[in-house]
Parts: sequence; C-alpha cells; structure tokens
Amino acid sequence: MTDLAPLLSAFLQQYLPDTRHFSRHTVQSYTDCFRLLVLHVSKRQKVRPCKLKIEHLSATAVMDFLVSLETERDNAISTRNIRLAAIRSFFRYLEYREPGCLEIAMQIRAIPQKRTKKPLIDWLDSHEMQAILDAPNTASVSGLRDRAMLHLCYAAALRVSELVSLRMDHFPTPQLETVRIAGKGRRERELPLWKQTRTALQDWLQVRPVPNHSHVFFNARGKTLSSEGFAYILKQHVATAAHSCHSLEDKRVTPHVLRHASAMAVLHSTRDIRKVALWLGHSDVKTTETYLRANLVEKQEILSATTPPSIKPGSFRRSGDKLMRILGAE
Repeated sequence: MTDLAPLLSAFLQQYLPDTRHFSRHTVQSYTDCFRLLVLHVSKRQKVRPCKLKIEHLSATAVMDFLVSLETERDNAISTRNIRLAAIRSFFRYLEYREPGCLEIAMQIRAIPQKRTKKPLIDWLDSHEMQAILDAPNTASVSGLRDRAMLHLCYAAALRVSELVSLRMDHFPTPQLETVRIAGKGRRERELPLWKQTRTALQDWLQVRPVPNHSHVFFNARGKTLSSEGFAYILKQHVATAAHSCHSLEDKRVTPHVLRHASAMAVLHSTRDIRKVALWLGHSDVKTTETYLRANLVEKQEILSATTPPSIKPGSFRRSGDKLMRILGAE
C-alpha cells in the first residue's frame, strides 16, 4: 500500500510549479480538485485523509467522485471534465515514480471525458456596454476606480484574473497608451488603449490611494481585489445600468461576458477572426471560432450572397399500405 499524502504534496508543491512551471492559478485549481476528491473518498471509505493510500483512489472511487460533482455539487459537465484532467495528470505523474501503481493509473487514465454541449456565448451590444460603463458614480473615489476597471476590462478584453493582477509596471508609458498583459499560459500581449479608456484610468490614478503594493486596483481596505470582488462590483453596476437599458434585466452579466463583448466588437469592426484571436491572446484560432458561431451579421451576409433553391410544386400520394397506417404515416 502506497501513502497518498507525500506523493500528492510533491505533485502539487514541486512538480506542477517547478517542473511544469504551471501558474499559481492552475496549481490552485488542481489543489481544489484534490481537496474535494480526498474529502469525498475519505467520507466514503471512512478513512482519515492523512491515512489514505493510492489504492483508495481506484477507478470506481474516482467515477463515484465525478458523479457526485454533477449530482451533489451541481457542477457542469465542463467542470467535471476539468477535475478529471487534473486527476489524470496526477496518475500520469505516478506512473514513473511508483511502478506498483501502474495498473490503477492506467485504469483511471482510461476514464473518458463526457461530451458536452457548446452553447452560443453571452455577449453585450454597444448600447448595453455603454450603459454599464456609464453606471459608476464618478463623484466618489470608488466610482472612479470602478469606471476605470470596467473600461479597461472591455477595451483590452481582459480575463478577470488578468484585471485583478494588473500592476503599475504593466503600463509601459506614463501616457497609458498601451497595456501589457500577462495572459493565460504565460502568453503576453500588448494592446493599445482608446483615449476614453486612458482618460478613465488617469482619473482613477489621480485619486488612487498609495497602497503597500503595486497593483492598479484594490478594494476599500487597500488589499488586492479578488475575482469575486470584481464580480460583485460588476453586478451592482449592471443593476444600475438596467434602469436605463432594460435589455440588461434578462441577461446574466459576468466578468467574462465583458471579454466576449470586446471580442464581438473587434470581430464586427475587422471581420477577421485572426485579429480577434490576437486581441484575446488565444494560442489557437480554433478557440476563437466560437465568436463566429454567435455572429449573426456574418451569417446574414452568407445568406444574402447565396441563391436560394427553387421549390418544385408537387402532391403527395398515399401508398394505401396497412402497415404504414398502423405506424401513423397515413
């Protein structure tokens, strides 16, 4: 029997950050996955977490955990697949370090991911986006901060993690003409900013208190703003904007929806999916194709440029077949 604790600790604290050079966000995601898995297996097996063995994490136990994510925690299939990918990665790590665990590792790596639907993305049109940008009360310091965050998040199509981790040295020039973003997968991109976005940022920086860190945005206590904190701020301003833009009342606006809105604006302006991928920092243009699926303008142009087929009039003659009448065809 092989102890789980030392191997899992080495995987999360050394292998992922040092050998694989994963970001802290990815390491945290993996840690959350195994925290849930260990608690689940410990409860089912009636074994203290520190006493768990690798053999307790059988394929059956992992499958039971994946089912519980959907049924007990109400997670989406995509979340279930992300958790499974983390578990697979750990057992791939074990294959070369614990040969005795090879059989169980192969069984778990053979667990298939679930197919999931790919719904159209949620995004905002220019009128809805403008209403949200105008919602903060610029007579207050927090309102100036919120307006700058919203403008920057939309203008640069930022992920919420990119926004809250933004530092002063990410602006190469004092005029704030561009912003340098450390994106997902350690891919950096530098984007120019609209004059309106620069103005909103400058208004905030003029009244920005001096904290003990270099982050551009922070909460009322001077601490680094969390992703949940920005989501809460956005929710408040969406509620305010809904008074003047009623279409927002029926929309669920998350921080990532602002990124989608920016991507759709770039697509409408350039009609080039490669430029959208460049703006968003995507490594593969296939990831960006989801915006083409949601872009009705492109589809209308295709429809207008295509000659519709003619329809030949005809009549339907019943076959008079007894079996077809039983099947309801007549």
